[in-house]
Amino acid sequence: MKIFNLFFCCTFVLFAALQYNDPDPYLWIPIYLFAAFLCWKASKGDFHPIATLVGIAFFTGYAIYKIFDPNGLLDWMNLHHAENIAETMKAEKPWVEESREFFGLLIIIVVLSINYFQSRKKNKTEKLP
Repeated sequence: MKIFNLFFCCTFVLFAALQYNDPDPYLWIPIYLFAAFLCWKASKGDFHPIATLVGIAFFTGYAIYKIFDPNGLLDWMNLHHAENIAETMKAEKPWVEESREFFGLLIIIVVLSINYFQSRKKNKTEKLP
């Protein structure tokens, strides 16, 4: 799990750095840095289950919002036929930006969920006689 968490810590820091030209960097830089911080701590064996659960809950709620948001994931899939969202780094179409943000949240949710369940598994094995 140490390599997994170091990889995602670096990945999330990189994602945060790429937000400097985003329309709302004040939101996305802290989101990615929060996930990076939790991965960094987990790589050191210092899991924070409550902070992780709060993050999962918040990011899941925000991801659900991104699904139904006008120009969100459903619009991208239904109205724009799931066009390529990785064609260019500049998101000139709002549904491209919203869809990318959804998938960023999904990555964070998956990584934090893996960490949460790993920490629970670790705690159960430590309590065995």
